[in-house]
Amino acid sequence: MTIGTTRAADFAVVDTPIGPFTAITDDEGAVLASGWTADAENLRLLIHPTLRPPVLRQQDSLGAVTEAIVAYHRGEVHAIDDVPVRQRSGEFLMHAWDVLRKVPAGDPVTYTEFAAIAGRPEATRAAANACARNAAALFVPCHRVLRIGGALGGFRWGLDAKRWLLDHEG
Repeated sequence: MTIGTTRAADFAVVDTPIGPFTAITDDEGAVLASGWTADAENLRLLIHPTLRPPVLRQQDSLGAVTEAIVAYHRGEVHAIDDVPVRQRSGEFLMHAWDVLRKVPAGDPVTYTEFAAIAGRPEATRAAANACARNAAALFVPCHRVLRIGGALGGFRWGLDAKRWLLDHEG
C-alpha cells in the first residue's frame, strides 16, 4: 500500500444503548471514522481525502475495534484508549486529536482548557474546530469537551448522545 492511500476499508455496525454505532477501519485495523450512525457512506466522506477508501466492505465484526465499542458501552470506559486511530490534517489538528485522546473519562474539559493543554491557550476556536473535524468519534473523545459553565456545546451525533456519554463516563 502506498503511504497516504487506502484501497478499501472495512466497516461494522454495532447496536449500542444510544443507537447504531459504525466504525470504519483501514487494512491495519486503525479507525478511520466512527460515530453513532448506521450510514457508513456518510462516515466515509468524513475521512481525509488522502485516507478515504474508494470501497467499503461490511463485516460482522472488526475484531478488537468492535470488542472495544461493546466493552465501552457496557461500562468499560477505558476499552477505547488503546485502539489505533488514523486521521490526517494540519499540524495543530493532528496534535489536538492526540491531546483529546488523553482527556480522562469522567473528567471533561472546557474548550478553553483544551486549547491550553494543546499548547495554544489563545486558540479556543481552533480547539473547537478540532472537535468539529474529528472523524473518529468515541476513540478521539471530543464529547469530553464542554463550553465554559458546563454547557454541552455541539456534537455531530447529537446532544442527547453527548449527554449520555458524559453521564456514562461520570
